[in-house]
Amino acid sequence: MADARIDGLTAYAHVADVGRSVEFYRHLGLEVASTHEADGKLVWALVTNACADPHTAGARLMLAQASGPIEAESQAVLFYCWTPDVKQLHAQLLDAKLGVGALSTPIYMPAGEFRVHDPDGYVILVGEPD
Repeated sequence: MADARIDGLTAYAHVADVGRSVEFYRHLGLEVASTHEADGKLVWALVTNACADPHTAGARLMLAQASGPIEAESQAVLFYCWTPDVKQLHAQLLDAKLGVGALSTPIYMPAGEFRVHDPDGYVILVGEPD
């Protein structure tokens, strides 16, 4: 009998305002797949990018209303994302005035990489693989 294993992994982030975070992640190409409201307020959402490339798992992120304040300087996780056109996505985020960092070319990502923070201070690194 084979050992049990997980078949997927989805990041789950607590945020100050789920709707605001959903709008931010739309700029990265994610769309709402599912939501939950409580007392007429959006308190949870799954945003995803259904990827047609069989070599890429796609992107999934659950966003949930935080029960306390979010401290940007205390975020101890970052999200690494891949894009087929890092220069175009970088330009789009600059145009949207989202405070995107400079495009760099580290040795592990020679096509380029940049950093942007979501509304709650989570770091998102975006790179273009070879």
